[in-house]
Amino acid sequence: MNFLCSWSGGKDSCYAFYKAMQLGYKPTVLLNVMNEFGDRSRSHGIPKEVLQAQAEALNLPIHFFSSTWTDYEAKYIENLNKIVETFPISHAVFGDIDIESHRAWEEKVSAAANLEAILPLWQGNRKQLVLEMIDAGIEAIIVSCNQDLGPDFLGETITNDLVEQLENMGIDACGENGEFHTLVVNAPFFKNKVEVEIENKSVSSNYNFANLKLKN
Repeated sequence: MNFLCSWSGGKDSCYAFYKAMQLGYKPTVLLNVMNEFGDRSRSHGIPKEVLQAQAEALNLPIHFFSSTWTDYEAKYIENLNKIVETFPISHAVFGDIDIESHRAWEEKVSAAANLEAILPLWQGNRKQLVLEMIDAGIEAIIVSCNQDLGPDFLGETITNDLVEQLENMGIDACGENGEFHTLVVNAPFFKNKVEVEIENKSVSSNYNFANLKLKN
């Protein structure tokens, strides 16, 4: 029942981690995919040092590897197999909610390393899941977003009021369609808050990013 968590640093992977623990699974190691330069996460653009600080707050090891999108799957399977050799795990936890192609991929790569994929949030109501996360004490901030939201939303904390504001703008409350990504800075199961600050903001491929650093 030991699990690896596919860890983006954001709210969905964190809530899936929490729900898996509630189901009786034991967290053992985190996995994050970095960009080809190895300095930021491939999906959310979060600096390695911030992800490492999250792992330390969870008192867990985190395994990083760098990849382009082109060789992502091959490297993912390769690294899952490396982790299986090091840690006694039987399951891999993912934070996807309702995109079938994502689930199929996660089950495929997990099976390639003889792991069973667990998706604790699967088929949940998107808005309800976000409200549950907030109620559970998971504190997340927006760290990247599309132009429908714009750079002013970077750094905003996910709250009930913000969820209503997003929905009024026609934005999915969970950001499941890629409208925004988040960073979890605190949770009841963190031993300490991860204190970050936004150094500056940038735009890449028509997407806004908060360039983060740990506070001293």
